[in-house]
Amino acid sequence: MNLSEHIEVNPEVMMGKPVIKGTRIPVELVLRKLGEGISESDLLDAYPRITRGDILAAESL
Repeated sequence: MNLSEHIEVNPEVMMGKPVIKGTRIPVELVLRKLGEGISESDLLDAYPRITRGDILAAESL
C-alpha cells in the first residue's frame, strides 16, 4: 500500500499532523476512534469522506 495515496502531512493543514488526504481528518482521530471500539463501518458512516483504504493506511503508520 502506498501511504501517500491516503495520508498527507502539510504544515498548513492541522499544524502539520498527518491527516487523511484531501480532508482535515487527523490520523490520530481515526486511530483513537478505532481504539475506543468503533467499528470500521461505523467510522465510515461517521466520516463519509474517508475510505477503507484510508483506515488501513492510518493503521499501518
